[in-house]
Amino acid sequence: MTLPPTLAERLAASDRPLAGMWVCSGSAVNAEIAAGSGLDIVLIDAEHSPNDLGSILAQLHAVAAYPVAPLVRPPIGDTVVIKQYLDVGVQNLLVPMVDSPEQAAELVRAVRYPPAGVRGVGSALARSSRWNRVPGYLADASRTVSLFVQVESAAAVDRVEAIVAVDGVDGILVGPADLAASMGHLGEQDHPEVVEAVLRSLRASIAAGKPAGVNAFAPDAAERYRAAGAAFVLVGADVAMLARASEELAERFIDRATTAPNDRI
Repeated sequence: MTLPPTLAERLAASDRPLAGMWVCSGSAVNAEIAAGSGLDIVLIDAEHSPNDLGSILAQLHAVAAYPVAPLVRPPIGDTVVIKQYLDVGVQNLLVPMVDSPEQAAELVRAVRYPPAGVRGVGSALARSSRWNRVPGYLADASRTVSLFVQVESAAAVDRVEAIVAVDGVDGILVGPADLAASMGHLGEQDHPEVVEAVLRSLRASIAAGKPAGVNAFAPDAAERYRAAGAAFVLVGADVAMLARASEELAERFIDRATTAPNDRI
């Protein structure tokens, strides 16, 4: 039995930038719909979404039949949390709020077995090794996991060259929303200073030979960062798409003039 290629391997093999979307609803049905869309990446979020280990596992099951890379974001880069995520079968991990190379190095240790790291050994009990059905899993486990870290603060951008240089960090994802907030431009992802910080992060990652992604729901922003060398771009989220589409339905089919307060008796 073999495991699917990691996101890092897919990026290295691709001759174009990959495109993906977030699944933030906690729904395995939504995850499967996204997985069958033709996009390359489905990002299952547990930082800002109602996900636990059980719902993440259900979504991993749901997307497994499709040729997409499931990328999973835990709420925090905690060693115990990471161990649980890896054991449940998460191969592609995205850790939020990584501000320093020291923090990045600790995350590398969290995803590796001793002596290279501190990951607890429970492969016989875990989906990660398919319950020891993957030959040589313990020796090759680090190859079956890709670690991406989020650069989403002014402090992280200031040290981004050192972060991407950490051995074992496979790539970064730049988060313009939190980055803008940390720079004093809350809600202004297109502020020139924020855009330049994103571009600096992309340049640093490219110079280090590692893929960089960007969260960019606005099509113009997504195209800008693809043109700047982003290896992958996250261009939407299930909950945001449902919110906007349902608002469009309401706008089209509800005649507000007929429900004005003066008409109600």
